[in-house]
Amino acid sequence: MKQLQILVCMKQIPDPEGPADCFRVNPEEKKVIPEGIPPVINPFDENALEAAIRIKESNNARVIGISLGEKLSQPVLKKALAAGADDLILLEDSQFKDLDSYSTAYVLSSLIRKIGAYDLILTGRQAGDWDFGITGLLLAEMLQIPSINLARKVEIKNGAILVEKLNRHGYEIVTAPMPGLVTLSSEAGELRYISVLALKSVRSRPVKVHNAGELEIDPQNLETRGIYKLYSDRVQRECKFIEGESPQEKGENLAIRLKEERVI
Repeated sequence: MKQLQILVCMKQIPDPEGPADCFRVNPEEKKVIPEGIPPVINPFDENALEAAIRIKESNNARVIGISLGEKLSQPVLKKALAAGADDLILLEDSQFKDLDSYSTAYVLSSLIRKIGAYDLILTGRQAGDWDFGITGLLLAEMLQIPSINLARKVEIKNGAILVEKLNRHGYEIVTAPMPGLVTLSSEAGELRYISVLALKSVRSRPVKVHNAGELEIDPQNLETRGIYKLYSDRVQRECKFIEGESPQEKGENLAIRLKEERVI
């Protein structure tokens, strides 16, 4: 029986669950700077990784994680290996800093063409930092393969991709031939629990690292995100005490004030 080859694209981002006061906006440089926030694998890409591992558990399949960036943290991305991926490929180069969605898809497609044989590409529906949600679909277009987005479940049946695709009324069942690309939503399920022992066991596992030169990337095809304006809103709070001669009167005054402020 042929072994399926599943590629999972994973983006490294600052932890979106970090407290808001640990993110600083620099409007001059148009950057959001995390302070004391560790990087993580994009949660939607973890949904895709979990889907890939589930397919591997019920099929003869090999799962390869792929991540792209300027400075990638191997300990963070090796979480994919600890979860059940077979290999990890990092695309790391200073030219890959702050790429827009098109350029990101272009670099990924360059690697995937070098890999050659694959059956399924899985990505998250969007990244948890910029939320553009188009890289996966652009990648499928560049590779000229069918794509299905917003999946809550993906399986391989009878040599085809079977997907439960979300829509506003619930979901629909969609099929596509292989090779194909599917973007996973959070409804696909969180990445399984990974023990400390499993994380330790992959520390010394080698990973493949490629730069722009090895991928024969044309620098003219690389564009950074075009940010017109970046700023943070200033939140002002004012504390007001509700007066009254008795608890009942205070409660009535509170209700009146809430109605005036259109809270209720």
